[in-house]
Amino acid sequence: MPLSPERVLDVRDLQVSVGDHLVAVQDVSFQIGRGEAVGLVGESGSGKTLTCRAVLGLLPTTGEIDHGRIVLGDGADAVELTGARRSTWDQVRGVRLGAVFQDPASYLNPSLTVGHQLAEQLRVKAGLSRAAAHRRSVELFTEVGLHEPESVFHQYPHELSGGMLQRVLIAISVSCEPELLIADEATTALDVVIQAEILELLRRLRETHGLSLLLVTHDLAVVAETCERILVMYGGQVVESGPTAEVLGDPQHPYTRALMDVATIGNWERRTLDVIPGQPPAAGERMPGCRFAPRCRYAAAACVAGPVPLVDLETEGRSARCARLGEVLTESALEEVSA
Repeated sequence: MPLSPERVLDVRDLQVSVGDHLVAVQDVSFQIGRGEAVGLVGESGSGKTLTCRAVLGLLPTTGEIDHGRIVLGDGADAVELTGARRSTWDQVRGVRLGAVFQDPASYLNPSLTVGHQLAEQLRVKAGLSRAAAHRRSVELFTEVGLHEPESVFHQYPHELSGGMLQRVLIAISVSCEPELLIADEATTALDVVIQAEILELLRRLRETHGLSLLLVTHDLAVVAETCERILVMYGGQVVESGPTAEVLGDPQHPYTRALMDVATIGNWERRTLDVIPGQPPAAGERMPGCRFAPRCRYAAAACVAGPVPLVDLETEGRSARCARLGEVLTESALEEVSA
């Protein structure tokens, strides 16, 4: 898999277990280049959030990185995050690495004003004085599109809408000019109008701050609009990756094709809702071959005979994990199935 130039994140052979040594994320490798937006997609339980939590050093108490490497930055500025000490995380989280999540209210202290919480971040992480932190907080609230930012500064989380809270959390996350922002389902709980505004905000912040973005979502339309590259996860593994337009335009893994079939992307007039039959494997479930095989219309003996590697394709930057790669997703095969 080719490396992105000027990497801000390099994840190699990551394996994460939860509970009683149940492997929930396995053989995950990817890189994010400076200023690049990468979409991480897949059904619930595919390992997207656990992968992000590993990068952020926020695994649940039962979670553990079994092996692999997570490196933030490149060259002399590179920091090994796997097994990092608390002092290292204090220097990285909120400074070089930011994050926003699905329910912003859960990540804000209800007993403190949102302005106090942003100003505290600037005082602790950026070393600003109280007055300077106040001024910079108001500037950031303005930048993320909050009207009457001075008034918002003095409001509590319960006084703000979900969209406003998400803007507050984004302001906190970018306040110290991080290299990478991880947005984990950051627009899922918002209505479509506010969702579009938040996505536009993230796009603008990428341009003005030189920000790299890891966008976790189940919405392919959001990825198509926002991200240059896409990673498709299933059963704790990356099953396909590559430039977004190429992956969505010509998917090489049956799971990616199945996601396209159930999405509304490019087909807004469709009235029926397709589904992928069956259920994803449970975390830690042992399977000898392809984890998607029980739900795959193309599954054959080769698919369950043994582990299926992630293979680099002829197109630079593209890879897929399929035992029948190149056999089943040709145009003629798809026409035969739909006939």
